[in-house]
Amino acid sequence: MMTDRMKWAILGTGKIATRFAEALNNIPEHAELLAVGSRKKETGDAFGDKFNIPRRYTYYEDIAADPDVDIVYIGTPGVYHQKDVTMCLNHGKHVLCEKAFSINAKQAQVMVDLAREKNLFLMEAMWTRFFPIHVRIRELLAEGSIGNVNGITINFLAKPPFDLKNRFFDLNLGAGVLLDTASYGVSWASSLFGEPEAVTGLASFGESGADYQTSLVLRYKKGQLVCLMSSQISYDDKDAVLFGSTGKIIVHSPWYKPVAMTLHREGKEPELISLPLDGYNGYEFEAMEVMKCIRLGKTESDIMPLDETLSIMKTLDSVREQWGHKFPFED
Repeated sequence: MMTDRMKWAILGTGKIATRFAEALNNIPEHAELLAVGSRKKETGDAFGDKFNIPRRYTYYEDIAADPDVDIVYIGTPGVYHQKDVTMCLNHGKHVLCEKAFSINAKQAQVMVDLAREKNLFLMEAMWTRFFPIHVRIRELLAEGSIGNVNGITINFLAKPPFDLKNRFFDLNLGAGVLLDTASYGVSWASSLFGEPEAVTGLASFGESGADYQTSLVLRYKKGQLVCLMSSQISYDDKDAVLFGSTGKIIVHSPWYKPVAMTLHREGKEPELISLPLDGYNGYEFEAMEVMKCIRLGKTESDIMPLDETLSIMKTLDSVREQWGHKFPFED
C-alpha cells in the first residue's frame, strides 16, 4: 500500500539520472529515493552514497522485483528503454521513462500496450512541458495574447563530449540528434499544434554514421510552420521564438528548460516574464506530475499522454524513413 510519500527507484547513473536523483531529494515531503540500479557495483555505490540511497542493485530485475518500490525512473540509454520498461511493468511497477521514449514507434507501441494491459502508469519524461514558463506559454496562447499562432523557430545546438563510443555518437546506442535533441522541439510543437500533417527534414551524418546535425520543417493543420535546427557539433544556441498574428514570445535560452521569456504585443512595451525555479533543477515538476496522477488513480498524464508519445515517435520515424536511416539493431 502506497503512502503519500512515494518510493522511487532509478535505473542508470548517468548525467540525467543524477539530475533526477537531485530533484527527488529536493521534494522529500513527496518522494523517497529508495533504490538505484547500476551494472557496476562501484558506480552504484558511489551514486547511492551521494544521494543517500539505501538499496543498490547490480541486476536491474532486482529493482523491478523490490516490493517496496512504487515507481521506477528509467534513465538508461534509449536503446534499452523497451527492455527496461517492459521488465518493470511486468513486475507491477509504475514507470517514468526518459526521452526519447524509445528508438522507434514500434517499440513505443509495445510499451504503451503493456502499460494499458497491466493498468499501470507510464509516461515519457519530457520535462520541458512541466516547466512553469511552458505552462504559462500555454495559458498565454489560450488567452490569445499573440493572436493566431503561426509558427515557431527552435534551435538546439549543443556539443557533447566527443567519443565515438558514447551515446551521442555510437549508432549501437541509438545515437544522433534527431532522437536526442530534435525530439524536444517536435514534442513541444506537438503539445501546441497536435500531429503534423507534413514533415520534411535533412541531416548531416558524421564519421560514426549518426546524424550530427538535422533541420526539420513541420506543417500543422491550421497552417502553422515549425522550423527546427539541432546540432551536436555546433556552438551553443538554444533560443526559440513563437510567432503570432499580433505578437511573439521569445523563450530565452535554454528554451527547453527556461526561467524567462519576453512577450511582445502590438502597441505595447515588451514584457519580461521570469519564473525562477526557487532551488529546483526542473526535474521535480515531472516527478510531481507522475505522483499526482498515480494518487488520482490515473494511468497516464493529460499533459504528456501516451497517444501523443506514440504520435511523436511516428513523426521521428517518418523523418528517418526520408533519410533511409536505420540503426544496426532495427529490423
